[in-house]
Amino acid sequence: MKRWLKFLFVAAVAVIAVGASGCARRTASNSWPRIKQDKKVVIGLDDSFVPMGFREKNGQLKGFDIDLAKAVFKLYGIKCDFQPIEWSMKETELKNQTIDLIWNGYSATPERAKKVAFSDDYLVNHQLLVTKTKYNVNSYADMKGKSLGVQTGSSGAAALDANPKALKQYIKGQDPVLYDTFTNAFLDLNAGRIQGIFMDEVYARYYVAHQPDPSSYKILPSKGFDSEAFAVGMRKSDTELQSKINQGFKTLEKNGTMAKLKQKWFGTDAN
Repeated sequence: MKRWLKFLFVAAVAVIAVGASGCARRTASNSWPRIKQDKKVVIGLDDSFVPMGFREKNGQLKGFDIDLAKAVFKLYGIKCDFQPIEWSMKETELKNQTIDLIWNGYSATPERAKKVAFSDDYLVNHQLLVTKTKYNVNSYADMKGKSLGVQTGSSGAAALDANPKALKQYIKGQDPVLYDTFTNAFLDLNAGRIQGIFMDEVYARYYVAHQPDPSSYKILPSKGFDSEAFAVGMRKSDTELQSKINQGFKTLEKNGTMAKLKQKWFGTDAN
């Protein structure tokens, strides 16, 4: 009987400890002590965003941001736990502390800065119009009456709304078709259900370059839209975590790792 009571007591303590741990994760304003102690950081991403973070046919996660995050946290002896999330819910997942970081071609915009803190910039990006050569689109005006796709919650979607006279005024219904992933948008582009996609340059150029016939696509340069900078998103209270990431970037720049990763994924030491 005493042994049974002892077992129940130990089990109860274990349940309370787990609950307390989960509560601490949800209420701690500074995540770094927990991350350092657990030797694990949870990173939210869209796992279909080539070449930043995506799954190969064998299911393994690959990409520039995957390699970069691992390189940064390796400096501190911390492993990265990459967690796929609904991209339109990324800030909510961060606020709820389901994840510690948003790290997946995340553009540092003034609107997002109201909700999250950013690391230093590590890559410059532009929003481009991708179409098929057979659709005869040689300028934004040629999209008049045609359907345009964007990813829900993307910086491209935000830029399109913020600058309606640049491109949005021409598209069918002056309203884009929304997609959960660029993969699905390309399926519709190739099938003729839409005639263009407004999207990140890094994804567009990588996707087109890896198609059987790249010449069947046309990429129009950004016109009327500002360039963007990719950065890591985190809770505003995580100033220590922010400092560790920024210091990591400086170290990787100095030892040449950053340049090597850019060469690996973009074929150039991109800015």
